Amino acid sequence: MNRTESRSMVTTQVAGLIQSMRLKQWIKNGFIFVPLVFDGKLIQPRPLLATLAGFALFSMITSAVYLINDLVDLEADRAHPTKRYRPLPSGRLSREVAITAAGVLAAIALPLSYLLNPWFAVIVLSYLCLQLAYSFWLKHMVVIDVMTIAAGFLLRVAAGTVLVSAERFSPWLYVFTATLALFLGFTKRRQELIQLNGGENHQRAILDHYNIKLLDEIILIVTAMAMLTYALYTFSAEGLPENHTMMLTTPFVLYGIFRYLYLIHVRGEGSAPDEVLLEDRPLQLAVLLWGLAVILVLYILP
Repeated sequence: MNRTESRSMVTTQVAGLIQSMRLKQWIKNGFIFVPLVFDGKLIQPRPLLATLAGFALFSMITSAVYLINDLVDLEADRAHPTKRYRPLPSGRLSREVAITAAGVLAAIALPLSYLLNPWFAVIVLSYLCLQLAYSFWLKHMVVIDVMTIAAGFLLRVAAGTVLVSAERFSPWLYVFTATLALFLGFTKRRQELIQLNGGENHQRAILDHYNIKLLDEIILIVTAMAMLTYALYTFSAEGLPENHTMMLTTPFVLYGIFRYLYLIHVRGEGSAPDEVLLEDRPLQLAVLLWGLAVILVLYILP
């Protein structure tokens, strides 16, 4: 093998590794910033820097998890009509490189997490163990599969609370996070099932245990719970402005949920929530306006 071929192979492996690390899905780790904002510490340098560092370390762990999950599903993905083009099934990324990269990412992230905050390291390790259990067992258990995904989002928020030493972070936000994550998880299962019924082979056995009627009923419940828990937070949580101006942020949350339901039921999207958020401009605008409204209420109006 000459030098040009060797460089080309290395470039292909690096590109495949970056793609398999799924950098776009790091957006999910943005939940780690929730305690920073809602505990009123967004403009304090130390909590902000700690949260930024936590975001980077959590993202390294999630990328390690994605690599492990792809390794576990390698044979099934090779038989899948679209997933076979991913780096690992297609051969653009070797198993050896993927295994090594996952180990290196975990070996770097875990010690640095401990140096950042010991309790943060405990949460990061708990997340890693939970996701390993998901990759090997829990994703094959009906309902438990989506609840495990929701637990991952709760751990992200919990990680943020220890990094900023949260003092007035409301438990209502934990409940809202859980119900919102369940909403996204079950809507994703619904779209996967629709695509499966449309003739696309997903190679996902867990879908045999779901049907549209069941998922629509579950989605109805978690949607109502998400909207209710956020509304309860805005006027009953401690530490908020006494004039209840946080309630003004509720319409943006409602629109965001309604817009997502529209994308699912009318436009047939929603099989990848992170991609929907990155591509749908009205949904992005709703999230941006909600964020600005929260900052206005918590940091400017008081």
